[in-house]
Amino acid sequence: MITAQAPGKLYIAGEYAVVETGLPAVIVALNQFVTVSIEKSADYGSIMSKQYQENSLYWSRQGDEMVFDNRDNPFHYILSAIRLTEKYALEAGKRLSLYHLRINSELDSADGKKYGLGSSAAVTVATIKALLAYYELPLSKDKLYKLAAIAHLDVQGNGSLGDIAASVYGGWIAYQAFDRDWLQAVRRESSLTELLALEWPQLNIELLTPPANLQLMIGWTGSPASTSQLVDRITIAKAKKRADYQNFLEQSAACLQTMINGFKQKNLAVIQAQIKRNRELLQQLSDFSQVSIETPLLRKMCDLAEEFGGAAKSSGAGGGDCGIAILDAALPTHQLAADWEQNGIERLALAVHNVTL
Repeated sequence: MITAQAPGKLYIAGEYAVVETGLPAVIVALNQFVTVSIEKSADYGSIMSKQYQENSLYWSRQGDEMVFDNRDNPFHYILSAIRLTEKYALEAGKRLSLYHLRINSELDSADGKKYGLGSSAAVTVATIKALLAYYELPLSKDKLYKLAAIAHLDVQGNGSLGDIAASVYGGWIAYQAFDRDWLQAVRRESSLTELLALEWPQLNIELLTPPANLQLMIGWTGSPASTSQLVDRITIAKAKKRADYQNFLEQSAACLQTMINGFKQKNLAVIQAQIKRNRELLQQLSDFSQVSIETPLLRKMCDLAEEFGGAAKSSGAGGGDCGIAILDAALPTHQLAADWEQNGIERLALAVHNVTL
């Protein structure tokens, strides 16, 4: 039996702006995993998952029509990962076979709580890693990222693919999204093997080392959010409020570049100042887009962390899910955790995960 893992992730800063080509974000991989196992089969293939066997479907109305949003259904990412990886295997001259594929996810709790740790990205990466091992196809992290990014983009259709980068590279990373219009054009005239070998315009993934005195705390507000739908709503606001949106992008880029420099200089104060600045920018985006990014409970979480001497903000698309706090490791963080708990915020006992391949 072949087994592969991919970690979940959280955005530290740069959300929403990062969906634009070449704009930076900082992301961290966490020590909660999706594990995929593959075993050869003689007569039929299967895909099984304890967590996803009773997966929910999300739907809305367009007029009188019921419209399903499959972007929150993990099986679509698994099937896309299989389709792309087997296409790559065929190009490499491999003969396809039948197998049982089993998925086990730690990214949601045992009682069904969804933490917003990037399960669709992690299941995509873990599935591809397992299949590459099954078909004996070694692949560099750069090419693994590209293959997983294509598979994920084929389902979600939007987003930055930064969560894919975190699941592939691990640790703390500075990330810039590639030009998706370029990818769409080049896919029409290139094999998958050729596409993975190309340099992708604007793509940048850089490993960061945090200051030794930096402590990351993660709080969960108990309110899962749909990233795809929130990004859709920001896209609508972008068209209506062009000047506001452009200003947000410029300010976010400056904030993130200063923060990344703070990591390189091992300067906790600089990183914390830019976390606070990024929170302000997301509040401005929320105001002109009318999209609720920092919910009341996330606001409470962040305010408590700032009163304690830290810097905090929502993580990812917002609208619920997780927030992050960056504190000096010398502070007695158990007190902040107790304050969070009194206000209905769960501290997640997660640590940064560094990937080896």
